Amino acid sequence: MAIREADPWRLQYFADDPCPDGVEIPTEDADAWAWYPAHRWVYDKLRVAESQGIEAAPHGVMPGAFPVFSKPIVNLRGMGVDSRAIGSAAEYAQAWTAGHFWMRLLEGEHVSSDVAVVDGQAVWWRHATGVPGPGGTFDRWVVHAAARPGLEAACGAWIARHLGGYTGMMNLETIGGGGAEGAADIIEVHLRFADQWPDLYGTGWVAALVRLYAEGRWVFADVDRRDGYSVVLFAGHGGAWRHPPAELLGEVRAMPGVSSVQVTFHADRAAGLHAMPPGGFRLAIVNCWDLEAGRAARRLLADWFGVTAGG
Repeated sequence: MAIREADPWRLQYFADDPCPDGVEIPTEDADAWAWYPAHRWVYDKLRVAESQGIEAAPHGVMPGAFPVFSKPIVNLRGMGVDSRAIGSAAEYAQAWTAGHFWMRLLEGEHVSSDVAVVDGQAVWWRHATGVPGPGGTFDRWVVHAAARPGLEAACGAWIARHLGGYTGMMNLETIGGGGAEGAADIIEVHLRFADQWPDLYGTGWVAALVRLYAEGRWVFADVDRRDGYSVVLFAGHGGAWRHPPAELLGEVRAMPGVSSVQVTFHADRAAGLHAMPPGGFRLAIVNCWDLEAGRAARRLLADWFGVTAGG
């Protein structure tokens, strides 16, 4: 498959839209890093912070003030691995880790934005916000229909300034900043889209994605844009898990208001070999148009797994 997907539970979103021979579309950061050498610097989170004038430095340099936020300079596995807030110089001394950096602790709304880019110009946006759970987990994501003009203007200008010549999808993670109304500080950049919820972007979106990479142009009517939800089921670390039966997954998919279900782990792989946040092990995701339907579907899965569903 030309859409390079490492997670088999997400192949369902791309099965009906074939890619022309020779077209490669990344969904994994490691592939994007390898395929776009001119732009791979965006995976250096310290450099991204410095490009916006955000106070940041590698571990070993003492912050001028606390609290700060610490994480790996490069993390191609995602899931917030080894990220944490640090509140004091004593805590910083204990947390010192080679290959990590700190940045000023930002405040405000955390937004994930998928962006279609043609020759360094942002031409389409879709924004999602997460409802956080404990230890870096998320209870759910809301995929918003509404635009965010201030954020799009500020981040679009950053893309135009730093990624001339790039054509493809990008994902930006931002936290509300103190600039123009609606603007935000970019904390992470990915040369790919968020493959957790492409079914919530509307009919024809995957075909537009393929055309972007095959022809270098973006054509998407985007006429049925509406709010969607990506509801997540986590369990505690340390379990041994198996996949639910196909009959149960079919029952979940058939629930009114549900778009898709993903079982988000490899049953033949030890739990400790999965990249997961400190707060839990992700078992499943339900994408839906109705939040209560998504919660009901999650409860059904949670009962089968023998765990407690979120709120």
